Amino acid sequence: MPPVSPRFGVIALAVAALAVTPWSAPSRGQGVAPSSAGPKVVVPLPTSAAAVEQRARIAAERVLKALREGDAQARYDQFAPELKRMTSPYLVAMNMRKQPKVLSWVITSVIPGIDSSTVEAKLQTSRGERTLLMVIDEKGLLAGYHINMADLPAEKVVADFMGALIDGRFVAASSFLSTELQEEIPPATLQRKWQQLQRNTGNFIKVRRIARSESTAELKLVLVNIQFTRTTDNLFVILDNTNQIVGVDFPTDPPLATPSAQL
Repeated sequence: MPPVSPRFGVIALAVAALAVTPWSAPSRGQGVAPSSAGPKVVVPLPTSAAAVEQRARIAAERVLKALREGDAQARYDQFAPELKRMTSPYLVAMNMRKQPKVLSWVITSVIPGIDSSTVEAKLQTSRGERTLLMVIDEKGLLAGYHINMADLPAEKVVADFMGALIDGRFVAASSFLSTELQEEIPPATLQRKWQQLQRNTGNFIKVRRIARSESTAELKLVLVNIQFTRTTDNLFVILDNTNQIVGVDFPTDPPLATPSAQL
């Protein structure tokens, strides 16, 4: 297959992917204050950072316990509503079977926030040590997560991302994205982009090739060549130097070539 020029330059797409509002910090609770005219109204009152931190830590411990016990229903119940709408206990169980077993963990940091808190944990798994970053919302539910895969080849990370996308495990697919990109492209958007692509190209048949196309000190561009029923097209994935996906270029226009023309 001849070399393919990406629709976006590596740096341009990465900058676009990273130009989003970061997760916010210090939290608030709900209090009651009198109204000057009539009934009392609910207004936000400060909640201590220590209380928010403790709530996030407890929620993270519940998440980690469900992972260790392989309890798909408990893990599904811990998802925030936006994630629940995009998955099911069956899909959660499928994803857990594909992941290494969690043996033990240590929570290494908790950063409290207004709408969400971030919790980092070091996991001992059946395949070695992994770092898990969890985003816990104000209700103590899991709003997003990312597993550090810096020690794996970028092609392997992209292959696993594509596997989740193809299986319809959009919450799992989202976890390969940086937390900033997860805000911009939540699981529902990933699903919509994947379905829109197939409306243009026909149904997915197989991934033909995953290969590194370009690299810099900070970024890696991986090309995914995919065969569909009507054509073969390329999807471009950009990863940073820790193998977080920071950009995904889904083709938006129907390609002109047919599968036979590219064989």
